[in-house]
Amino acid sequence: MRAVISVTIFGGFSVALTDIEHKPFMRKNIDPIVYPGKYVSHMHSFYGSDVITKDLPTTAELQKGCPSGENPNDLSVYWAPTLYYVNGDNYTEIYPATFKTYYEQIDHAEIPFPPNFYAVAGNASAISQSDIDEKITAITWWCDGNGPEDRNTRPRAAFPRSTCSAHMQAIVRFPDCVNPDKITEYTYAAANQGRCPTGMKRMPSLRFSVRYDTRRAIPQGWSGVPPIKLACGEIGDGYCFHGDFINGWYEDAAQTMLKAKGQGFMRIDGAHGNGKQYSNCKAEDADPENGTSDYHESLEMMSEM
Repeated sequence: MRAVISVTIFGGFSVALTDIEHKPFMRKNIDPIVYPGKYVSHMHSFYGSDVITKDLPTTAELQKGCPSGENPNDLSVYWAPTLYYVNGDNYTEIYPATFKTYYEQIDHAEIPFPPNFYAVAGNASAISQSDIDEKITAITWWCDGNGPEDRNTRPRAAFPRSTCSAHMQAIVRFPDCVNPDKITEYTYAAANQGRCPTGMKRMPSLRFSVRYDTRRAIPQGWSGVPPIKLACGEIGDGYCFHGDFINGWYEDAAQTMLKAKGQGFMRIDGAHGNGKQYSNCKAEDADPENGTSDYHESLEMMSEM
């Protein structure tokens, strides 16, 4: 199938990027990058290829799954800590209105993501703004749409201190430099004056953008510390927000992505289909008999570490 390129100009200038929307298909206490083979992680919400289990998969294995995203050429898997509304002992997941992956700065990329590449962005142990380097990871929370905007009166990586009129949004940016000969060695160009260290190559810059529907979850709203928490953090804090990624892109589409260097938005089509068309299959938990999707049970299992 021949690639189709669409170019969109934003605000009078063009940008080299593509984006993909994903639906969540699983909530589970696993993290095959940090705790491979174990059910001892805090809760994560998963998007992408449904092959994912407690065991770290290869790119080829991910490509055997069903994608929960709108691009059938992307069988990557993405996950982030689950967000909860806390009401006494009740922990209710706040589902994203949208979860999008943005692939940006493609004009700077030298190579696509290598097969079997995986990375973690952010700090799951962060407990304060001093644990966040927004200039590198871009981690921040805010109310999109009409706000209210309070990032100048609170720590920028903490949750908004008043009800969002629309969605509550978070972003996190992934490392974009890798050693092709040792893919577990990666870093940010932004941490090295905008260039990759010697021996590393530049990849597209992956960013998560998550918009949570807090209005539906908390219709009464909030003022002050919000009654919400990430599975990795405390009530009212957003500091530990982070993301995980394992590359599952088919090689032809991954190479096509680099053609966005010509500047502009590019829809990534490929041999497996239209880059803006959800698959007919249904993504689901590949290991439903193990692990848990219950917050309190996950805490018990974490204590067994």
